[in-house]
Amino acid sequence: MVDLDRVRQVLHALPCATRIVLEDGVGDEELMPAAVLFPIVQRNEEPTVLLTQRTAHLKDHPGQISFPGGRCESSDPSPVHTALREAAEEIGLGAAHVDVAGYLPEYLTSTGFRVTPVVAMVTPPFELQLDAYEVAEVFEVPLSFLLDPVNHQRHSLHYRGRLRHYYAMPYRGRFIWGATAGIIMSLYRALADGEP
Repeated sequence: MVDLDRVRQVLHALPCATRIVLEDGVGDEELMPAAVLFPIVQRNEEPTVLLTQRTAHLKDHPGQISFPGGRCESSDPSPVHTALREAAEEIGLGAAHVDVAGYLPEYLTSTGFRVTPVVAMVTPPFELQLDAYEVAEVFEVPLSFLLDPVNHQRHSLHYRGRLRHYYAMPYRGRFIWGATAGIIMSLYRALADGEP
């Protein structure tokens, strides 16, 4: 069982651009600001993480498993606003169920995004309504599974002419990898180190 009070203690109180995580393959190109919601659902049995599977026709990361989130719009005053707006648009998760706990370090992707992970505690019961254009399905994974190093795999692939390495956490036929797995690893490292 994961101690959610400890999770809160290792998060940054404000978005942190000074502590960053570089995905393998990030160059010096201009990165698009984005934010994701890392939604930890406070289930009675044990906390879970709510994830989405993107539809196969999307331009960015088609078919991949991801956190709700996306590009920061010029009208978004903060990463929290972006993450909550995107979660409402993509899966219909209302802000009334969401308690923002803090932030993980910015995550820079090799696909051109500078992502602020916004960690939040989500209180059930809630009803979701998926945007069928963007989201194929939503599902929950026990937080303890995602944070257990036994489930952390290292993989590699050739991308843009280079061999890139990444984390993956296969779960019941689903392949959680890339930035999503990388952001989960940020939380794992923060908990292991005992500090953000």
